[in-house]
Amino acid sequence: MEKLTVRDADVAGKRVLLRVDFNVPIEDGKVKDDSRIRASIPTIRYLLEQNAVVILMSHLGRPNGKVVESARLRAVAERLSGLLRSRVPVTGDALGIGTSDAIGRLKPGQILMLENLRFHGAEEANDPDFAKTLASYGEVYVNDAFGTAHRAHASTVGVPALLPAYAGLLMEREIRNLSQLLEAPKRPFAAVIGGAKVSTKIAVLEHLMTKVDTFLIGGGMANTFLVAKGMTVGKSLLEKDRVADAARVLAAAEDQGVSFLLPSDVVVAKEVTRGAEHKIVPAHKIPNSWSVVDIGPLTRQAFAEALEPARTVFWNGPLGVFEVPTFGDGTRAMARDLARRAEAGTTVVVGGGDSVAALEELHLTSKMTHISTGGGASLEFLEGRELPGIAVLQHRPVPPRAAKRKPASKAKAKAPAVR
Repeated sequence: MEKLTVRDADVAGKRVLLRVDFNVPIEDGKVKDDSRIRASIPTIRYLLEQNAVVILMSHLGRPNGKVVESARLRAVAERLSGLLRSRVPVTGDALGIGTSDAIGRLKPGQILMLENLRFHGAEEANDPDFAKTLASYGEVYVNDAFGTAHRAHASTVGVPALLPAYAGLLMEREIRNLSQLLEAPKRPFAAVIGGAKVSTKIAVLEHLMTKVDTFLIGGGMANTFLVAKGMTVGKSLLEKDRVADAARVLAAAEDQGVSFLLPSDVVVAKEVTRGAEHKIVPAHKIPNSWSVVDIGPLTRQAFAEALEPARTVFWNGPLGVFEVPTFGDGTRAMARDLARRAEAGTTVVVGGGDSVAALEELHLTSKMTHISTGGGASLEFLEGRELPGIAVLQHRPVPPRAAKRKPASKAKAKAPAVR
């Protein structure tokens, strides 16, 4: 079922609590990557143009309910001010008389940011009194923080239960694009899944099994699948307790006729550090004292060939130890290949911090069909879970004719009921 969006809300002259995800990297007092801030600009500008009073709520880092100076939102507000070309003040705290007074002085068309919500342990605990206080600041609630939609916190679940709650423009775009992958992807549909651990990806692999035509697996998680196929991986990252799960996924892919590509050759290194000795070996001949750090050139070629017929591609997770430049060739090659395919008309959806970082490094983000701002949230969505931060938003009423339609097919019934 679809959600009502900020376009459906009457916000003129009203105080709007806008939950954003400004949990961005800060270095030397400056925002290092502002992609999440830029992603919420359309919603912020829309509300300001509608003459609303905009009160931003976000978290930053994990201060565990304590005031941590390095986790203050000053740097974020400074960057947002630059993007909006208008000063965005920050309160000294998310609560208190000073915050209430600052909100009370706001006029339509003005904006204010509350200090880091996680300076209060009550935020992550979804404390009802904390949620009630936050809700008292506004008349309308809008959630544009897809990256936190899988968390049942006060600002994502408690507050919208007390106010008319709508999806922001970014949230709307995330739901639409990820739902498309589950409900009606253009075929063939390929999923490129990487990252360090298979344990965080098993559920999404299993849920996508009935929807995907081809899986391409890389990163540290591929090692567990190689072991499930009877190979050894030396000193490489390996989740021994997940080998049986990996074997089950491989068997399911074979039973359902889903192509499941693993690395045929890999880059191995003596140490997983910059400047370490490294070489390319077949995946079935990984030396005992070496670690897999990237996919090899033959694998890159095989992956590119497998993607050739794809009309939809979902990519989550790097294909090697991307943070070490020497071991990021496979990830960068995938980024360039997907950018080329997206320009040629293939639907390409990317989620996950390191995947997006590769695109940012190569200045390719604008080429993609959609870049998800939520790593964990996008994975849970694609696992078929109902995310609490989305479930609590108001549903769009179903037109009478639509309500009389026949039940959805079996394949569609597995999609999350969050639209």
